[in-house]
Amino acid sequence: MNTPDSRPGSTSGATRWLPLAVFAALAILLAAGVWLSRNPDREKLPSPLIGKPAPRFSLPVLHEAGRLISTEDLRGAPYLLNVWGSWCPACRDEHPVLTRFAETKRVRVVGFNWKDEHADALRWLEQYGNPYFVVAVDYEGKAAIDWGIYGAPETFLVDAQGIVRWKFVGPLTDAVIREQLIPELDSIATKAGAPAAGASPAAGTAR
Repeated sequence: MNTPDSRPGSTSGATRWLPLAVFAALAILLAAGVWLSRNPDREKLPSPLIGKPAPRFSLPVLHEAGRLISTEDLRGAPYLLNVWGSWCPACRDEHPVLTRFAETKRVRVVGFNWKDEHADALRWLEQYGNPYFVVAVDYEGKAAIDWGIYGAPETFLVDAQGIVRWKFVGPLTDAVIREQLIPELDSIATKAGAPAAGASPAAGTAR
């Protein structure tokens, strides 16, 4: 009758294969890491907010002392929420692109000024121009936590019902706007059974 070999120094079949299995697992993880690092779309980080209601905020308006703006105020038409700060070099690179897009009036462009000094933010917009429909200010960064914001610039597209439809991490480029944002806007318009969203004026426009 055959019995398992229990002599000192002997190894079972499973034990003999264990190092090879560990090596194979590490090789797969390494290959996956290399593949991801070569992915040109790696900056398109997924957001758990996509398809869900935009986190609520009620924040001061940069250009109007004492006035607050909330996500409820912005509902009724799509808007593009652009996270920026005067301290952010990449925001300066993005600004001409964002300005050109805002001038098309395809959608309201809402500024989300993040952890900035009030005077610095105003000075920055005076120097480079203000493409925003209105600028909400998150001085302490508490609202940014709910939105999952961890850097600037970041941009969110929110539809008329207040649902987050798209997010982009990093500076917007003409290609990103053409190949990603505009198709998303067209999709929203199609679902709504209406032409592409426009930037209809609303009370409190800061521009």
